[in-house]
Amino acid sequence: MRRFLLYILFLMLSFPVMAQDFNQYFEDATLRLDYIMAGNDHEQHIYLEDLKRQEKWAGRRSRLAEKFLNGNGQLTVKDHETQEVIYVWTFSTLFQEWQLEAEAKTVNKAFETSYNIPFPKKKVDVTVTLTDSHNKVTSKLSHTVDPKDILIRKVGDNGIPYKYIWKGGDVSDCIDLAILAEGYTEAERDKFYKDCERAVEALFAWEPFKSLKDRFNVVAVAAPSMHSGPSVPLKNQWNITAANTNYSTFYSDRYLTTKDMHKVYDLLSGVPFEHIMILANTDIYGGGGIYNQVLVATSDHPMFKEVFVHEFGHSFAGLGDEYAYGNSGDVYYPADTEPWEPNLTTLVDFQSKWADLMPKNQPIPTPLDDKVPNYSSIDPNDAKAVAALNAATQVVGVFEGAGYQSKGCYRPAQECRMKINEVRDFCPVCARAIRRITDFYTGK
Repeated sequence: MRRFLLYILFLMLSFPVMAQDFNQYFEDATLRLDYIMAGNDHEQHIYLEDLKRQEKWAGRRSRLAEKFLNGNGQLTVKDHETQEVIYVWTFSTLFQEWQLEAEAKTVNKAFETSYNIPFPKKKVDVTVTLTDSHNKVTSKLSHTVDPKDILIRKVGDNGIPYKYIWKGGDVSDCIDLAILAEGYTEAERDKFYKDCERAVEALFAWEPFKSLKDRFNVVAVAAPSMHSGPSVPLKNQWNITAANTNYSTFYSDRYLTTKDMHKVYDLLSGVPFEHIMILANTDIYGGGGIYNQVLVATSDHPMFKEVFVHEFGHSFAGLGDEYAYGNSGDVYYPADTEPWEPNLTTLVDFQSKWADLMPKNQPIPTPLDDKVPNYSSIDPNDAKAVAALNAATQVVGVFEGAGYQSKGCYRPAQECRMKINEVRDFCPVCARAIRRITDFYTGK
């Protein structure tokens, strides 16, 4: 008997992760948290707007208290009684992007955002923090959620039709992607489903997503719009659409986003999802991707597939843009802070990034290879030529010019899917980041 008790004690000490067992703290249901984030370029506030319950949980069920990437914000859930951290979710927001705009110096604005967490069995304390480009907390909100609160609104099927375009497995085992229709009228529903099939084909056509396909589910949600296509302010065209997207976000012509995130979540009510992809019915170039918030892409532009995959790199894997705006003096990544994006570095803590993937004796910074031909000089359908060019342009190094700035921020490859549309492949550093975050979500 004594040996048996000692054996049980050994097992308990050997497997401490049991303290974060999903079923110990959570139901198989979702708690939706609606927030308003408001302020200006130097002041931020977070407000809780509403709580909603939806049956079924589509998120991860392991590594619940771990943080994979920092993002520009964090949501932490603690058991109210013990103060043990039982769930963490990191993210970025459109609000924080706006704070870097000139407009934020002269006016206060408010932005919606929503987050799903597993529905707690007992009372929990939720803390939401926002951080700046120096990774310093700039705003914080803490509130307690009682799962027995009678004002937690129960939501379910809203009558909007949906169907799976790809199913790699059960909701509890896979990463669940929802593609939401934007600017598709009732009469264009079939077009939406076909466009979703093209999007899924594009996403899983290239590595590393090709090898990871069975770890994803993709559901198409055919929310109807009154008008066809998103709003285009430059043309004074304001359409009534499902997700209220519009071009010229922050007065950037190609930046297509929505501020109405609560409405987006309402449209997805009853659908198990973790990541949101909005597909806009237009041939105008544009889109956007925000880490763990939303992806917006257009359906009919000739570069649709390339842009869709690029924006998914942002929204899913937290990858940063690897291009620079010429001689722009704007500094998005301060020299004294290491970016949280896995494919960008300021060399403050390069060892935490891709130092282990560097070829022996590779110089830092790494000079560009001027002898490499341009992608426009080869046939994109010539697999051998593309592979040869990729082998030359995707040698891992530390190339200056990334994160929108020409100096002080570095990227891991001369060319990559996160830099130019002509490159369909992710560089080795970005590919590894995608595999790692997929493993994190699926408990591998």
